Amino acid sequence: MATIELTQKNFQEVIASNDVVLIDFWAAWCAPCRAFAPTFEKVSQLYPDAVFAKVNADTQRALAGSFNIMAIPTLMIFQNNAVVFKEAGALREKALIKVIEKILPSNPSDTPEQTQPEQTKPGQSKPGRWLRRSNSPRHGA
Repeated sequence: MATIELTQKNFQEVIASNDVVLIDFWAAWCAPCRAFAPTFEKVSQLYPDAVFAKVNADTQRALAGSFNIMAIPTLMIFQNNAVVFKEAGALREKALIKVIEKILPSNPSDTPEQTQPEQTKPGQSKPGRWLRRSNSPRHGA
């Protein structure tokens, strides 16, 4: 599935009508955002049951501000209308797949390379900040 553009106008409808929505907050001038874009697009093809969306933080400042987006790129994942994951920084393909697999465990194109655990180097943090469901803010709540 191709990525879609989210705006203030269509945001609520997309979140409410889909079980899992991955959102890439980005800007055209941001080099890490441009580097992450092909990865986000490629991985979107592996998960047809999820919606992959992009929010231009420059043109959708109110929307980005409503989620306290302070750095870009930022990946945010909604599941059942609640934020379950938020992390600033460009993820590598394997790290993005690993995050998605925690939400959507069945990847239709599993390969041994994709299913091996990613090694964390000393001094390197593990990707992602998982949010507890009970404390997950709902947009507009």
